[in-house]
Amino acid sequence: MKIKKVFFEKSSSDIDSCPKTKLFEIAFIGRSNVGKSSILNMLLNKKGVAKVSKTPGKTKLINYFLVNDNLYFVDLPGYGYAKLSKKNKIEISKINQTYFKNRNQLKQIFLLIDIRHKLQIIDLEFMSFLKSIDRDFTIIFTKKDKIKETVITNYCKDFLKSIENIYQKEEYFVSSSKTRYGREDILEYISKVSH
Repeated sequence: MKIKKVFFEKSSSDIDSCPKTKLFEIAFIGRSNVGKSSILNMLLNKKGVAKVSKTPGKTKLINYFLVNDNLYFVDLPGYGYAKLSKKNKIEISKINQTYFKNRNQLKQIFLLIDIRHKLQIIDLEFMSFLKSIDRDFTIIFTKKDKIKETVITNYCKDFLKSIENIYQKEEYFVSSSKTRYGREDILEYISKVSH
C-alpha cells in the first residue's frame, strides 16, 4: 500500500459524531504511551499528523485520518493511564467500548504493545473485551529500538504464548517509529485486509 494522500478529517467525542461514510476503518489502540500517535505518523509518512505527547493519556477523542481518499486510520484514546481522573477514565472506556461494539465500518484493529514490558493486566482485559464482542485484532509490538535485537524473537514468542487462549493467530508485527522498522509489512497487511 502506498500512502499518496493523508488528511486529518476530524476528532469525534462519541460514535454518533464519527464520519457518516461507509469507508473501511483501521483502528489503532493500546495502553497510554505505547506509541500510537508515533506509529500513525510513521505509517502515514507525515510528521506530526497525529499529535505525539510525552504526557500519556493525551488522546481523549476518536481521531480520523482519511488515507488516499478511500479508507480511514483511526487513532483511539489509550487505556490504562493511572493519573487520569476516574471520570476521564470512565469516559475513555465508554468511547472505546461503544466504538468497538457498534462501528460497522471497522475492518481491522491493531492492538499496540510496548515490546519492553511483559503482559499487563490492562492489556489482557482489553483483549478479553475484544474477544467477548467477537472483534479480531492483530498485535503490533512497538518501540523495537529500545531493546536488544537478540531478545526480540523470544520476547514475542513468550508474550504470544501467554495469551494463546485469546490470540490464536500467527500474525503479529514488530515496529519502531524511530527507525521506521515494520512500516512496509504493516502497510502491505492493511492493503490485504482492506480489500
